Amino acid sequence: MEADGFVRRRRMTAEGAGSDAGVAGASAGAEVRWLGGRFWGVSESIVGSLSPRIASEAEVQTVDLIRSGQCAETEDCEPDYEGLPQGASTSTHMLAGAVAGIMEHCLMFPIDCVKTRMQSLQPDPAARYRNVMDALRRIIATEGAWRPMRGLSVTAVGAGPAHALYFASYEKLKKTLSDVIHPGANSHLANGAAGCVATVLHDAAMNPAEVVKQRMQMYNSPYRGVLDCIRAIWHKEGAAAFYRSYTTQLTMNVPFQALHFMTYEYLQELLNPHRQYNPSSHMLSGALAGAIAAAATTPLDVCKTLLNTQESLALSSLSSSQRRISGLAHAFRTVYRLGGLRGFFKGVQARIIYQMPSTAISWSVYEFFKYGLTKHQHDKRRAQHMEAEI
Repeated sequence: MEADGFVRRRRMTAEGAGSDAGVAGASAGAEVRWLGGRFWGVSESIVGSLSPRIASEAEVQTVDLIRSGQCAETEDCEPDYEGLPQGASTSTHMLAGAVAGIMEHCLMFPIDCVKTRMQSLQPDPAARYRNVMDALRRIIATEGAWRPMRGLSVTAVGAGPAHALYFASYEKLKKTLSDVIHPGANSHLANGAAGCVATVLHDAAMNPAEVVKQRMQMYNSPYRGVLDCIRAIWHKEGAAAFYRSYTTQLTMNVPFQALHFMTYEYLQELLNPHRQYNPSSHMLSGALAGAIAAAATTPLDVCKTLLNTQESLALSSLSSSQRRISGLAHAFRTVYRLGGLRGFFKGVQARIIYQMPSTAISWSVYEFFKYGLTKHQHDKRRAQHMEAEI
């Protein structure tokens, strides 16, 4: 999902950068191995107990009675995964959202690293790239194979709870607001409003991880690892530094997520009107929604990156009375002065390339786990009902 932490860029000498390449690579490699072990363990536990029993006996009986008429003449009745029992629904959305968020961020992390660097208005000469593939090749060749993965572990740790809140709050608010605004039908206004609230909760949980992640992604990052970065920020800038960019994040991310959710739900109406589990429609809708939202909000994202990174070369172009870029209006003026209208779309290619598979993965995994968990609950309750009748 889109959120970048505040970054103070620190320049290092060529000798220092070269000597730290091995340390950075070893740190990133350790993060990937640690994350792989953790994710494998969690996956086994999920498979072993796919969904906890949260609904009460009364809820189980109510659901069985409602569906008994529909399933009386068939042995293979599919569950309605859009209409879960109250209680089980929230847990299912949270678990599915957490897995989707972790997979999305992990699989697209190298492209996220490239996107952060390519949005720099005045990058270091050694960090100027022609396109996404050129950036990946040069980063790996000059800084090590693991360099694009630095900060992955802290991102995964933050993405789990952040996306659990994100999807659970969105699903709950979407249904509640739709019943009020347009009872019995889908409401684009409700989808957009639910997406905005979900973004507020998501960014609140994810912002500290994003701060650490982006500081480690920048060219010539001085931190040896995640813990070193966290300690340095805490001791030098205090706890408030982890939320310094929170209000700016919301200014940028709320329009993106509102457009993203509204586009996804609209495409689902066209491609999957009966709202059944359809992997191809979820993937296509997610990819197109991500691309449209990413392209439309790129100018805001460029300004956000400038505010977060406070590029040293961009700061040098300011007057002597200005020591930093503060506020969205100031960022807009600076981008226009340094890059013109084209400056507002720097990195748009990397942003779209990142967002299309990212949102496709997120929605596909989310809908898959939501369907799988619901089907597991349905089969378990159906078996219990049949045993009770016997």
